[in-house]
Amino acid sequence: MLTALDLIGVFVFALSGGVLAVEKRFDPFGVVFLAFVSATSGGIVRDLLIGATPPAALQTWHYVAVAAIAGGMCYFGYDWIMRLSAPVTFFDSIGLGLFAVVGARKALDAGLSPLFASLLGMVTAVGGGMARDILTAQAPMVLHREIYALAALGGAALLAYGDGVGLPDGFIAVFAALFTIVVRLTAVAYGWSLPAASVKAGHPPTNA
Repeated sequence: MLTALDLIGVFVFALSGGVLAVEKRFDPFGVVFLAFVSATSGGIVRDLLIGATPPAALQTWHYVAVAAIAGGMCYFGYDWIMRLSAPVTFFDSIGLGLFAVVGARKALDAGLSPLFASLLGMVTAVGGGMARDILTAQAPMVLHREIYALAALGGAALLAYGDGVGLPDGFIAVFAALFTIVVRLTAVAYGWSLPAASVKAGHPPTNA
């Protein structure tokens, strides 16, 4: 089940990267490359941090194949995909929930405490989106948009807590993933966000 959730997360995050790449007018290689980076960056960071080397995304052809298929779908079927409402946000939210769960579960299996498993689940979930946004010259959503990392952290914490109290793995994994997805999509729909940093009068922001 963990592998299945991981590959589904790879697919939907790859779709979010592929759609954005098409919107940026990337060539076919660029679309597939951004899809792969979006789908695997968080998992690669997670595996390196828990000492699971080489990372799972680089051990088998499955991750590359899934990301390439998603990228190809975006390149050749962009108009069809765009019939969905806000596809990048939609796919990103699903990937966020799945990767938060997978990251936390793998961290627990590696012997991390529930606290650090929750944090690593969050890192796994936001890593791909951050890499995607940086490569397309955008400020990462995790730094300035509606509730994003907190949604992932909440889902990862739910999984870690559920594991600690002995809830069935399948149930808590699905529940935690759905929690993250719903919180993220609700935050987008209603514009929920944390307060932005403010600068007092007389102290204008420094220009780089």
